[in-house]
Amino acid sequence: MTTLIRWKTFILLDWDGIAINGEVVGASCSEGRAARGSAGRDNASILPLEWLSGKMKELAAFTSMPATNATGRFSDRVQNYVLYRPGYPAEVLHTLQTVCGLVSGHIVADVASGTGIWTRMLLENGNLVVGIEPNAEMREAGERLLAGFPKFTSIAGAAEATTLDAQSVDFVMAAQAAHWFNREQARQEFVRILKPGGWLVLLWNERLTDSTPFLRDYEQLLLTYGTDYQDIRHEHTTDAVNEFFDPQPYQEREFEMRQEFDYSGIEGRLLSSSYAPGPEHPRYAAMLKELRTIFEAHAVDGRASFEYKTRLYFGRLKHK
Repeated sequence: MTTLIRWKTFILLDWDGIAINGEVVGASCSEGRAARGSAGRDNASILPLEWLSGKMKELAAFTSMPATNATGRFSDRVQNYVLYRPGYPAEVLHTLQTVCGLVSGHIVADVASGTGIWTRMLLENGNLVVGIEPNAEMREAGERLLAGFPKFTSIAGAAEATTLDAQSVDFVMAAQAAHWFNREQARQEFVRILKPGGWLVLLWNERLTDSTPFLRDYEQLLLTYGTDYQDIRHEHTTDAVNEFFDPQPYQEREFEMRQEFDYSGIEGRLLSSSYAPGPEHPRYAAMLKELRTIFEAHAVDGRASFEYKTRLYFGRLKHK
């Protein structure tokens, strides 16, 4: 089954507590629902451009960070990240419910929660979620987008130092992020904050690069213009998953998903990537000219699609 996300929807935005450094914290921020697009499919992770007239204008001014800075490299990408990054298939959450026993009463630490794409799915499941995010711009965007969820708590922290109390959460999860972590230090921290028998969940949307002519040409564009794409391209993200779980076994699942965009969406999806040159880069204009050429060569009825393989890894952790 393939989940299709169409770029046309909106989200209406309107915390009990979790122990952080020994103190119970929380805040009160009503939840809206994602509207259905013309095809009747939910798209809870993408917002329309109309929303820019309100909340997103508050996020417009960012400072560029060095590409090698894993924490800061998305600081100037937040707006496009919110608008154009994909969500996750509903089958991911269903798997965690049926195999790991995830229920609404479980406390989840969402590590490197970013703008809250995965966090939102957990909150809609009824979970109390602590979003741990080191990047101030991404964290503040998530706080705005998730302000209507009373079970959401946002804190400044990192995978290697979450600030949570020992044995305080039932699940540690990281979506589209664990490849940035110091694996040994992060694993030690996850073991520390998990309750006995707790679960670690890692997931990525892996963009396919060779399944359609459009995606093949798009991949070549990234290889040509990406600032450090060769170093962080998708096949490197899941290479060391076993290092997080070892010596414990873990399970793996795969799901298919795709995003469908008009040209502005294709451009926004490109510019949400940390390796894409920004407006001040000397190759920015040439990159967008090539992107337009690729889109016009392959678009059908003015739209083109990204295809993904969502990879889910989960298992229990124990001290080595």
